[in-house]
Amino acid sequence: MNRSGFYSGLALICLIFCIGQSQWLETTIYVPDSFVGISNTYSLNYNLLNNRIYVGGWGGDCVIAIDGTTNEKVAKIPAGTYIMALCWNSTDNKVYCANYNSDNVTIINGETNQVITTVQVGNGPRVLIYNPTNNKIYCGNEWSHNLMVIDGLSNQVITTIPLVSRPLSLAYNSLDNKVYSTNYDSGSLSIIDCVTDSVIKIVRVGRYPYSLIYNPIENKVYSANNGSGNVTVIDGTTDSVITTIPVGSGPCDLVCNSINNKVYCANWNSNDVTVIDGATNQVIKIIQVGNIPTALAYNTTNNKVYCANYCYDSVTVIDGTIDSVITTVLVGANPCALVYNPTNNKVYCATENSNHVTVIDGATNQVIRTIIVGSRPLALIYNPTNNKVYCANSESNNVSVIDGLTNQVIARIEVGVGPIAFTHNFSQNRVYVANYLSSSISVIRDEIPGIEERKTLNASRFTLEIYPNPAKSFFTIRLPQTADRQMIKIFDVSGKLVKEIASPPKADRNDSEMRISLKGINPGIYFLQLGKEVKKFLVVK
Repeated sequence: MNRSGFYSGLALICLIFCIGQSQWLETTIYVPDSFVGISNTYSLNYNLLNNRIYVGGWGGDCVIAIDGTTNEKVAKIPAGTYIMALCWNSTDNKVYCANYNSDNVTIINGETNQVITTVQVGNGPRVLIYNPTNNKIYCGNEWSHNLMVIDGLSNQVITTIPLVSRPLSLAYNSLDNKVYSTNYDSGSLSIIDCVTDSVIKIVRVGRYPYSLIYNPIENKVYSANNGSGNVTVIDGTTDSVITTIPVGSGPCDLVCNSINNKVYCANWNSNDVTVIDGATNQVIKIIQVGNIPTALAYNTTNNKVYCANYCYDSVTVIDGTIDSVITTVLVGANPCALVYNPTNNKVYCATENSNHVTVIDGATNQVIRTIIVGSRPLALIYNPTNNKVYCANSESNNVSVIDGLTNQVIARIEVGVGPIAFTHNFSQNRVYVANYLSSSISVIRDEIPGIEERKTLNASRFTLEIYPNPAKSFFTIRLPQTADRQMIKIFDVSGKLVKEIASPPKADRNDSEMRISLKGINPGIYFLQLGKEVKKFLVVK
């Protein structure tokens, strides 16, 4: 279930150390103070290059910038009214702020946190998406029914693209360099060529297109149409509707099975999951699940799909190869969130009204443990760096930290009022919690305390290098001579981890170079992290 929206103000938290658990609440910032202004906190965006978090709200006409290292508010940036969306341009290091009631977009320098300019757009700018291939930003204006294209370099509006009705959702196809915009009220989808910035085609879909997903294996876009009970499949190359697939009533969530090239659609009102073949676009099977399926998760290790049944107090486990129900696992009352731990092959289910998290073994489908957490858990996030799961308990105003190996609650951290959402800062290994009712962002740090880091600089090369950059099928990294065995992580511009490999130990390396394949990685801008060092690189095809 998508539970977004935060309430007024911004808070930084005082230091609470959890002895022996290596978990503590690092800070909360309260307003009013010298940065007074934000209310109804709504939008978060992470600047990977400068390690800053940008926060916008419905009130206050400003954006607050937070330093990801110190957790200090470093800037109050004037913006417009009713900030609905924030977007980061990784090429030019700029942040874009959609001001819904001011009908403009504020462009912020990501290095200096100064306003570069404010660009007039249409009526009710609601959604933003960044095109890294052409360095453009697309702004969907709800009430003027159009997209405005902003040049990432010059900050000028290049053109206005007319749409049919309200653009409430945007998606980007990096393979063919296209943007897809739902026309919510007219039951259609506008496809935009990002080179010419023109509508190539208006594709009829079903009523009230609710969710979009892109299948990179087949280069297809799927639109779940909540009002008409079907999924429209669009060819990413020809822009034609391949087919419209009847599914159940009230399709609300989509997930891809990358192993067998299938798409699963959860249907809220008909209590089933429709399985679609990614190659043939045929419905392979309709799987009956419990009442009100609300969330889907995919297990890449055992090729299984999990469906949380909100009013049936259960999770249905589906075999991703034969698409049959393996079992139905009883959990607590009103399961509302799922997360997968690939390190230990476990699935975690938060049950809203039982106040616990159920841990399911990904191999045996057995309940390993039922973990008591706080009151009304609504959100889960997995931290792959330290193999921990965080659970936001919205009524007890705390976060339970679960060890991924032992299934024990190793810390319970008090946060603001009504925590409902998470994001992860992988550079500093911090988890940010949005507190809906106290208008605050809590910062949780995960680190072994009491260890002092010592650095000795010498003549040896200690900087990470990447070449060629841009890269096509592979790139080579020159590892710092001082670097011992560490995980090399590659993230896309949204901060999503797309690849992870281990660097060899110093003792096993004949030289300091390592070649990394880019197979399966789409063109675009990416970031490579080794320890605390981050390098940006471009993938082209």
